[in-house]
Amino acid sequence: MSRICELTGKTRLVGNNVSHAKNRTKKTFLPNLQNVTLLSDTLGKGVKLRVSTHGLRSVEHVGGLDNWLLKTKDDKLSLRVKRLKKEIVKKQVAPA
Repeated sequence: MSRICELTGKTRLVGNNVSHAKNRTKKTFLPNLQNVTLLSDTLGKGVKLRVSTHGLRSVEHVGGLDNWLLKTKDDKLSLRVKRLKKEIVKKQVAPA
């Protein structure tokens, strides 16, 4: 399983550990990913996603998963979430 946030696209970063003697060794900084079930108001069901804690806070700040997906550009989203966004848009446009 890749270490990429499905909502924000955050991925690992590469840097250096620097010792007191200025020796440098490679280090990877991984995002804090959590397996979360987010509720979609439009679809009326929960969606399991692998999301970074930063992405989770952003979703809560905007007011839920549906608002976040409608606001976010497609190039940041994973394939699963793009399909979910398309489904939400389709359901909102169609009369209930």
